Amino acid sequence: MTVSPPETAQDDAIIRITDLNKWYGDFHALRGINLTVQQGERIVIAGPSGSGKSTLIRCINRLEAHESGQIVVDGIELTSDVKNIGKVRSEIGMCFQHFNLFPHMTILENCILAPMSVRSITRNEAEETAMHFLTKVRIADQAGKFPGQLSGGQQQRVAIARSLCMKPRVMLFDEPTSALDPEMIKEVLDTMTALAEGGMTMLCVTHEMGFARQVADRVIFMDQGEVIEENTPEAFFDTPRQDRTKLFLSQIFGH
Repeated sequence: MTVSPPETAQDDAIIRITDLNKWYGDFHALRGINLTVQQGERIVIAGPSGSGKSTLIRCINRLEAHESGQIVVDGIELTSDVKNIGKVRSEIGMCFQHFNLFPHMTILENCILAPMSVRSITRNEAEETAMHFLTKVRIADQAGKFPGQLSGGQQQRVAIARSLCMKPRVMLFDEPTSALDPEMIKEVLDTMTALAEGGMTMLCVTHEMGFARQVADRVIFMDQGEVIEENTPEAFFDTPRQDRTKLFLSQIFGH
């Protein structure tokens, strides 16, 4: 089943996915995905476990290779061309369920490593940028500590700041709160909300439906590797069109 994206002006498209298919052996993980993301758009991808949500966003920066179809990010098509993969990854920030910080480096060192090696900027400039974004996520006072000295919520905020230090054009979030204790979830969601309000293009796989309703321009619902439904948050939550979407929402909200 293919759902056509809403009719919008295409001039500002920063991500364009056309008839995307992905297999793991005989398992068809992504089935004919079509998706266009505009500059500055905030998209939440929802759906049951195993529906292909994480696989989709991992394909967008080639952490997973797709077998057929096309992914174009900021005018660059993602293929097996290593040079193009490097270009795309330098423009995309990604935060995972697990923070993937280097445990032997301080928070500041974690944040300056990629800008210095990929962008070839000076240490002073990298540190200035890092402190700017650590301040933005309200954790600058922890810059000299090591990841193991921070709570899970603090580490995830550092991971977000580290991605921002590359000054990406797009941020991808793969269930960034799922590994956190409940009391830490809000601080990470607040950070992401502030980022969205600043105009960052975002694709976020999450089960946090309150965040989806508050922040998203569009909610995309996936099941069994397909996009089943996509709409504004109001329409998605209040008047879902597909029976599968209605079932999913009833299981979440209990009605």
